[in-house]
Amino acid sequence: RTPDAVAVVAEGVETSYAELDERANRIAQFLVSQGVGPESIVGLCLPRGIDTVAAILAAWKAGAAYLPMDPEYPAERIGFMLRDSGVVLTLTTEEILDELPAGRGRLVALDDPLTATQLAAAPATSPGVAVERDGLAYVIYTSGSTGRPKGVAVTHGGLANYVTWAADAYGKGTGGAPLHSSLAFDLTVTSVLVPLISGSAVVVSPVGGAEGLAELIRASDEFGLAKVVPAHLPVLSEMLADEHTTASARTWVVGGEALPGAVVREWLERSPDSVVVNEYGPTEAVVGCSVFEVRPGQEVGESVPIGRPVANTQLYVLDERLSPVPVGVAGELYVAGTQLARGYLGRAGLTAERFVASPFASGARMYRTGDVARWSADGQLEYLGRADEQVKIRGFRIEPGEVQAALLAHPGVARAAAVAREDTPGDRRLVAYVVPADETDAEELPSLIKQFATARLPEHMVPSAVVVLDALPLTVNGKLHREALPAPDYSGAAGSGREPSTHEEKVLCEVFAQVLGLERVGVDDDFFVLGGHSLLAVRLIN
Repeated sequence: RTPDAVAVVAEGVETSYAELDERANRIAQFLVSQGVGPESIVGLCLPRGIDTVAAILAAWKAGAAYLPMDPEYPAERIGFMLRDSGVVLTLTTEEILDELPAGRGRLVALDDPLTATQLAAAPATSPGVAVERDGLAYVIYTSGSTGRPKGVAVTHGGLANYVTWAADAYGKGTGGAPLHSSLAFDLTVTSVLVPLISGSAVVVSPVGGAEGLAELIRASDEFGLAKVVPAHLPVLSEMLADEHTTASARTWVVGGEALPGAVVREWLERSPDSVVVNEYGPTEAVVGCSVFEVRPGQEVGESVPIGRPVANTQLYVLDERLSPVPVGVAGELYVAGTQLARGYLGRAGLTAERFVASPFASGARMYRTGDVARWSADGQLEYLGRADEQVKIRGFRIEPGEVQAALLAHPGVARAAAVAREDTPGDRRLVAYVVPADETDAEELPSLIKQFATARLPEHMVPSAVVVLDALPLTVNGKLHREALPAPDYSGAAGSGREPSTHEEKVLCEVFAQVLGLERVGVDDDFFVLGGHSLLAVRLIN
């Protein structure tokens, strides 16, 4: 409708809708020439930018689905995703190509001179491949409890329902949205597709994360929409001056984990013209399936409700017999409706376990979320936690079993457990507890395990601390006694090295200690060894 309007802004370069469409058409024509078609899966391992957006659209124009992979993921995890998904080919860049595992299907660098020539010669028109409502739109891998990540297969019909609803609910119009999150995180679906179907711009941060988002806010006019996880808001509040916070975005959509009321209250005090929407939704139900809106001056409790279902979605709070529980009584949350994913790619057993027949509609399915919730007297849904061991840290869904499996793969580990701890309010961290194998040096084991895990797991799944124990504490029933696990002592590794010798070093050590919550930090201490992570690093820089 508006071919000359700006569709994508990346590194100061504006791309119009007409130019984006032409780029996507050429890539789609190339994909079709390489054998890509309906139900094919195209891997995308690209940095945030115009080609990322064009490649998503190109996969759909070719009738295929896309599989997003973060270039920062370890090669072993990317290799698994490529092998497990059966991708026809993967689009990437020459720089990233050198880091990808060999022998995992065809890898195509879009900036390779030969590929660039082929794309330039390809027709600028769409291949005209029909896309069905039940056709595969994308596959996103989430953490798996067995140690094996699982690919969630999302359909075009489910995706269209969410995006159409979100564009209407979050306000069509000017302002666009910042793209700062990983393509492999379904939070990004909102940041890319909602502005595109609204005729506004996707503004890309090459840096990404909270730091990249803060840079975009400082350099841009007010965004119409910004999608973040709860941990982003306090960090942004520290990083941004009042004038930038006030004019940051009209609507803040917050998802990924439980949203504390204090975080919302503090943000709206600084940004009184904005609205915060608590958006709940597992990947298996396409990004967001229930929302609660908070406006300035509105009373909110310690935890923000997840509200009511979006269009064409039903939410049920059920007991173990799949019967609805009374208002105010906790039960397991089930999701039904248009947005349900097909299931897990190549995992029929797991799909049947999690996607069950609905007793409320003939032939319908429900997704068993594993989340515990209850209905309030005024018809709002309240999130109470997990029924299983799955946790969320900084918005990322993590199955401790997958982390545990990675730890047990180390030859020096006999037993292991991975637990999310919040020893400091608002700072949730993943901690590993290990029992060393015979003849293993217990002192060296923590650093060896962190190196081992870093090479196999994404950054958000690498434990911030490794605690070595003689044995894992057990309950009388033989299960892990979580309450008996000791808190990690980050201070034990701090301040043992060289003392600061200059004023600058002294100031830096004091700031490190303040951010990490430690009494002292030495000049040669490692920020990440002491429990630091990406969001704390942003706070440190600020």
